[in-house]
Amino acid sequence: MEKFGAEETAKEIITTEVVQQEEAHPYAFHVSGPRNVSSPNWRDLISSSWKDTNYKRTVIACFIQAVYLLELDRQENRTEENALAPKWWLPFKYKLAQTLIDERDGSIFGAILEWDRSAALADLVLMRPSGAPRAVLVLRGTLLKSPTIRRDIEDDLRFLAWESLKGSVRFKVALEALQSVADRYGSSNVCIAGHSLGAGFALQVGKALAKEGIYVETHLFNPPSVSLAMSFRNFGEKAGFVWKRFKSMLPTSSETPVSSDEAEKAFGVGLKNWVPQLYGLKNSGVGLGKWVPHLYVNNSDYICCSYTDPDGTEGNNAGKENTGPTTGGQVAAKLFVKSKGSQKFLEAHGLEQWWSDDLELQLAVHNSKLISRQLKSLYTFPASQQPQGNPR
Repeated sequence: MEKFGAEETAKEIITTEVVQQEEAHPYAFHVSGPRNVSSPNWRDLISSSWKDTNYKRTVIACFIQAVYLLELDRQENRTEENALAPKWWLPFKYKLAQTLIDERDGSIFGAILEWDRSAALADLVLMRPSGAPRAVLVLRGTLLKSPTIRRDIEDDLRFLAWESLKGSVRFKVALEALQSVADRYGSSNVCIAGHSLGAGFALQVGKALAKEGIYVETHLFNPPSVSLAMSFRNFGEKAGFVWKRFKSMLPTSSETPVSSDEAEKAFGVGLKNWVPQLYGLKNSGVGLGKWVPHLYVNNSDYICCSYTDPDGTEGNNAGKENTGPTTGGQVAAKLFVKSKGSQKFLEAHGLEQWWSDDLELQLAVHNSKLISRQLKSLYTFPASQQPQGNPR
């Protein structure tokens, strides 16, 4: 009898130690999650918290954190009882509907979270609050852990080299998943979001659907903006500009002048002919304002800071898939910049900053050159409506 009591006591001690370790985990929701955000309640039937842009940004960032933790839970063999990920969606009355798996290594890189009507009813929330999406597709970024780092870095290098993620198996899986939930619930009831590399996938998947006339709310946290492809194009544009300035200073001659096309190619603009254009999709003449991605960037984060570069004159962009005329010269995107002093890279690129209590955001009032480059092809005029004198 005494032996049995001793065994029970030992089990209680072990259980208590495990619980304490889980409670102290740095990624536990109550340790590193948002402090001043409430769960949906009956008051949301009158005035929905989801209509508050700060609330929506906070909750969606928490959902992305949950995807990081889904993969960590998998790697660390956590059970349903001690898993960290669910705590990041349960308070907001959502449930895990599907995980997105990378077939190359079996890792979880995304998830679909759906409104949990049963959990909401238990707290007297009789219907989904206005503005709350029916389903959210969330995609994580690079996870520097040995089981998944190889494939994550492989896709990072893919973007760095080609400014496109379409060749990755993750793009195909994410696109099919988003199409599925958009068909099931309607595109206006669905949103897609991602952080870092995941934001790169979300941007390209969202644009691919927008090309088909399916407009899904899109939230991009620290989206990647650095690529060799973009650097080559920038070099080509600058070289072409220098050549034109130099040519204008030459004295006139009766000899046959060198064509501008030949000159530009000599200075490197010809690189644009072999550098793949972003997404590689044909212009479908989508109307302005149909798809408006939300970008959240930090100027101290060198991975996404290029989005804050103001738009400028890019010279003759005829024939480029990602450039062209827009209505009033505007590009449909909302760029939010964190207004804080210089920060270390890990802090500036981290996801946690987007639910911080002291977060201050500024909506950029200038056009972003990079956003213009990536989104203009969505808003160009169809061939039949092309303004006169504006070459294709």
